[in-house]
Amino acid sequence: MATSTTRALAGEEPPGPPPKTGGEGTARRRGALLHRLDVKGAPYAFVAPFFVVFAAFSFYPLVYTSWISLHQVELATLDVMEWVAFDNYVALWNDSRFWNALLNTFTLGVLSTVPQLLMALGLAHLLNYRMRASLFFRVASLVPYATSVAAAALVFTMIFERDFGMINWALGTVGIDPVDWEADKWPAQIAISTIVIWRWTGYNALLYLAAMQAIPADRYEAASLDGASRWKQFTQVTVPGIRSTIVFTIVLSTIGATQLFGEPLIFGQGPNGVSGGADNQYQTLGLLLYEEGWKNYQMGRSATVAWTMFLLLVLVFAAQRLIRRARSRTS
Repeated sequence: MATSTTRALAGEEPPGPPPKTGGEGTARRRGALLHRLDVKGAPYAFVAPFFVVFAAFSFYPLVYTSWISLHQVELATLDVMEWVAFDNYVALWNDSRFWNALLNTFTLGVLSTVPQLLMALGLAHLLNYRMRASLFFRVASLVPYATSVAAAALVFTMIFERDFGMINWALGTVGIDPVDWEADKWPAQIAISTIVIWRWTGYNALLYLAAMQAIPADRYEAASLDGASRWKQFTQVTVPGIRSTIVFTIVLSTIGATQLFGEPLIFGQGPNGVSGGADNQYQTLGLLLYEEGWKNYQMGRSATVAWTMFLLLVLVFAAQRLIRRARSRTS
């Protein structure tokens, strides 16, 4: 019988050290298996602390507020609870203020999110060009985001002031009568949306800019060789290349619109801020939550509004996923 060395010299098998036998080979295989398990288990080891923190600071408040929403609880006596089951949800469903706040939240979200993301996309496209002092312009676009919401809302409140505001002064120079931005529904919502647009456009523009700079340059070169104009390069190369980032900003903006609170509260300048104006013309779900809990002292109803907001977000994202799956199947 030919030895392994003879077979290797004859070309029947590659030369190499003789195979390990016995306990040494088993130990090596076991060590290699444990190494692979350590490598595969490393991400879980890094992610696990996050879920521990989430359970401690996020999951528990969710469960606790859901439990409170099933009781009648007052702010002064949180330890005294009266079981009412789903009565708070039924009362909220029949409350006209809830439907008004839901509609205001939707309209404010559309008025602030759509122009904001479109402007951010255009600004990112301009910042993506080679220009002088590009770093200065990129940092400057973050200044509104770094500004306190209270300071921004106060400044814009003075700008939209009825008697001495800059906007009404500018309108008066062209013969347009002053607008009562705080008292009327649509002017108030436009003014509040302007604050949101000013604060978040630069932040989203930098997100888009980072995604644009990750697009390979050869795609633009190929499109240019095919005769594509700058506009076609933008619509056929840039936008598809940052589609995932656009979806991400839409999700963030939807969550932010649902939780809109600081801008309308400060814009109201006093008691009207909590109620969203004298006629609730710009009261959002966040303001309704605050009014029920910290003005009317009904923490059960406030928790009900909070859970309704959470369930609405879940429904919106579930519907979005279903639409995406239906489109992928048809395509």
